[in-house]
Amino acid sequence: MKKDSTFLSRVILVLGDIFAIVFSFFFAYYFRTHLDRRPYFFESNITGFIFEIILLIPIWFIVLAALGLYSKKILAPHSRVKEISRLFIASVIGMMSIISFDFFGSTDLFPVRTVAIYSLIACFFFLVLNRTVFRAVRNLRFRRGHGTLRAVVVGNNQNTDYLTDYISSTPESGFELVGIVASRKFFPKDLRGKQYSSVKDALRYARPDVIFQTDERQTEYVYQQSVNRHIIYYYVPSESALSSQLGELELVGNTPTLRVNATPLSGNQRHLKRFFDIVLGCLAFIIALLPMALIWLIVKLSNVKSPAIYSEYRLSQFNRKFKIYKFRSMKPEYSGMSPEDAFKKMGRPELIKQYRKNGDFLKNDPRITIIGRFIRRTSLDELPQLWNVIRGDISLVGPRALVPGELKTYGDRSLLLIVKSGLTGLAQVSGRRDLSFEERRALDLYYIKNWSLGLDFQILLRTIKAVFKREGAR
Repeated sequence: MKKDSTFLSRVILVLGDIFAIVFSFFFAYYFRTHLDRRPYFFESNITGFIFEIILLIPIWFIVLAALGLYSKKILAPHSRVKEISRLFIASVIGMMSIISFDFFGSTDLFPVRTVAIYSLIACFFFLVLNRTVFRAVRNLRFRRGHGTLRAVVVGNNQNTDYLTDYISSTPESGFELVGIVASRKFFPKDLRGKQYSSVKDALRYARPDVIFQTDERQTEYVYQQSVNRHIIYYYVPSESALSSQLGELELVGNTPTLRVNATPLSGNQRHLKRFFDIVLGCLAFIIALLPMALIWLIVKLSNVKSPAIYSEYRLSQFNRKFKIYKFRSMKPEYSGMSPEDAFKKMGRPELIKQYRKNGDFLKNDPRITIIGRFIRRTSLDELPQLWNVIRGDISLVGPRALVPGELKTYGDRSLLLIVKSGLTGLAQVSGRRDLSFEERRALDLYYIKNWSLGLDFQILLRTIKAVFKREGAR
């Protein structure tokens, strides 16, 4: 999915919760020392008190997250009562956790018990207030058309009528109805101006971010179209499908829908993966700075007139072009050329078939320099791609970044482009020299459909092992 404002919204919500919690403790302490007329027998130190509370904020964040208070479901319009009840539970658990830490840590955080009681009441009140303000601002943005997802509803079913009526009359849903593909009797008369004769026309002219399908006709075709265009697909299930709960169940108004994800790497999981990319990518980049400087110097001295770092355009998530960086390992006269053009230029076109048949590899590739062979065998030529990882062009782990011209050879290229490409991947650590083109693509597709954070760490560990043992290096 290209359009995604949920991450920024959650960041704002988290920051609002942090401010609400800190302000609650400040208010409670100030209330006891300035507004409560009863005498107190302790030295007032509100600055030190607030500083200690800020250090303990992670406890509150863990409690709020564990209770699902940052999930999409809890922020839905119909989940307000559930949200408030969980905020009360979070306030109690968070306060008890801090009291326990204060007791077992032998600190003197709360000078009197009334400060803790006031803090508990204030935390619940200000957390609810923050969420109320957040929802009001978000709904105002939705009503003005900011941050909404353009939705197309497909299907000859009574649920089409329910969904189209709900979405068109409820801007707070976060959806904007831009198209309907159904018989006229299945949607309100006042929405007939949004009717399209086919899914193809609706996708072309309405440019949706979301497809809702309410019947079982051509589900495979409609789903594949959503994958091809990298948009969200919702399916309104029958009773049997609903009971099996395949996919992620969500309520859109009063209509239960199944959000079918082409990959587990979506929503919060995608943001979590990006967080680890930044942390591990920066750490690896710092460690690799000295080796990269030495390699740059050696490659540069081998041919002063040519750049030591080579860049070319590749494709990553959502078919986006970006420049990938590597240490130059090829002779300058063949740099930037396709294998076919390079082999023809050197007068050896017979190598083209051998190169492709061998999985895009030649044991003694005449295009590669002596230094290039070494840095390729050790995978040192790919170190500059750590900068691509930090920038967000690619991920540490993912499918191989595609050359634009290669798209013609891929059957399921849309699925390959639904996630970010990777510096390393399952195909690379599975013996890339011995794998055929089809086997490597199959491994990439397996990774996309079965992603998990554990699989990423497993691939990273196998990559380190492969680099030191020079397994599968080219």
